[in-house]
Amino acid sequence: MTRVAAIDCGTNSIRLLVADVDPETGELTELDRRMTIVRLGQGVDRTGRLAPEALERTFAACREYAEIITSHGAERLRFVATSASRDAENRDAFVRGVLDILGVEPEVITGDQEAEFSFTGATRELAGRPDLHRPFLVVDIGGGSTEFVVGDDHVRAARSVDVGCVRMTERHLVRDGAVTDPPSEEQIAAMRADIEAALDHAEETVPLREAHTLVGLAGSVTTVSAIAQDLPEYDSEAIHHSRVSRDRVREITEWLLRSTHAERAAVPSMHPGRVDVIGAGALVLLSIMERIGAEEVVVSEHDILDGIAHSCAAEAR
Repeated sequence: MTRVAAIDCGTNSIRLLVADVDPETGELTELDRRMTIVRLGQGVDRTGRLAPEALERTFAACREYAEIITSHGAERLRFVATSASRDAENRDAFVRGVLDILGVEPEVITGDQEAEFSFTGATRELAGRPDLHRPFLVVDIGGGSTEFVVGDDHVRAARSVDVGCVRMTERHLVRDGAVTDPPSEEQIAAMRADIEAALDHAEETVPLREAHTLVGLAGSVTTVSAIAQDLPEYDSEAIHHSRVSRDRVREITEWLLRSTHAERAAVPSMHPGRVDVIGAGALVLLSIMERIGAEEVVVSEHDILDGIAHSCAAEAR
């Protein structure tokens, strides 16, 4: 076994996984998994720069994670940074801060690399399931971007497009510096048009409609599953490999987009950092399901983090 630590720093959250990985079999034993909402991508779509307060929130989380990694005695650490840090003009400040705190330089990966990690993490334990038919379409709905990956045992095609829950919220649902509560029909229609255009772009290279099983990753999807199950609190075990029908996703999305901040915040399984962006994330999921005709989505708690951890173990061989 190789003890590894994987960090995924996205537009909305930063997440840590510490695990023991068997590099030969790929078996992963989770020791610690956690997530902190830092909103690194705050304002990036508008300004092109990482905000000072967003950087400080991220660095505070990195300091906490550094203590956890040390306490577990991880042999290898890989820090992967995604959409927000790809887009920012001042990403050098982000790189220097992470290096000072954790001793590793964040890898600002491409959308295609992000998709590869997500696919590996999500499908490794699904491949032998007789009730799930290949090819898989893995969809990772992040804060700034969404990754689409079609594959069987390996990736056949992948594409990252710039529609995520934070980016869509900031682009379409913010007026006078605040999220519209609730948004107007015109705002929702504009957001939907933006998402549909991104799906057109994804379909230029990824055969979305050839997939037989849709696998959904990340906080927007897992939160929709938690709401669908009416969970009294966020429960990873209940969410992992749950299935949500397209009709139920539609009901939840419509409710989220007509609800107020207070109503969404009262959902017991809702993370406070998702209250204002979950409507946009749910609409991305619904749009994908309608586009490809998926009757349901299989929800996975294992995603890019698990893919990063497997890559750490492979490098250790």
